[in-house]
Amino acid sequence: MVHPADVQDRDGAKLVLEKIIGAFRRLRLIWADGGYAGRLIEWVSQLRRRGKVTLEIVKRNDDVSGFKVLPKRWIVERTFGWLGRWRRLSKDYEFLTETSETVIHVAMIGLMTRRLAVK
Repeated sequence: MVHPADVQDRDGAKLVLEKIIGAFRRLRLIWADGGYAGRLIEWVSQLRRRGKVTLEIVKRNDDVSGFKVLPKRWIVERTFGWLGRWRRLSKDYEFLTETSETVIHVAMIGLMTRRLAVK
């Protein structure tokens, strides 16, 4: 889901989760960075009565200085790198957020199709 830049990350997460929570019944664990901490953790735990969903915050160790790869965080960064290779997604050309979301879907479909064709 693409939303305007003036939407706080935690509020954007609620918008995304409200859309998908009914569609993905097997979803049990969501990883997020520190920007999603706070009341969102409790809100996510109350989304379903059966098949509870847990929001786990992947935190950086305060003792470490400099760059350190965080567990599971690299998955998101790698995906952003793949999307950045699509010329249309390299800059924000789109006027409507719906168009941006559609271009992201097309890029991911292309990526998955190429992977299926290789195997």
